Amino acid sequence: MRKIAKAAALTFAVGALASIGVTGANAAQTQASSHGCPSGAVCLYPENAGWNNDRPSHTFHSYGAHNIQGQTGKHFLFNNQTGGATARTCTGANGTGDCQGHLPANAYLEKDMTPINSIMLVKP
Repeated sequence: MRKIAKAAALTFAVGALASIGVTGANAAQTQASSHGCPSGAVCLYPENAGWNNDRPSHTFHSYGAHNIQGQTGKHFLFNNQTGGATARTCTGANGTGDCQGHLPANAYLEKDMTPINSIMLVKP
């Protein structure tokens, strides 16, 4: 009888752990991404490629300056951050120089990136 009780308890525990794993996986799948850009990120797409079949060339996740190099011509820049965070483009490295605009969340622009050397993700 004890063996049956232990087996039942073990079966229950394994089932509970499996359920937790499925719940975690489903939660990860419900995060909103758009045009291949994960929720909470700012994405830059290749030159003259529009949304590039929803494949950004650069994805930025953390607040602050992100240096970019070799990006010339027109690119889509998409702000998929949450909570009112904005994005800016700057002519200098490390968020210096002329930092233009505040691209709001869920917005994009097509921009000539030739003079741009960094992208800033700004907390609200």
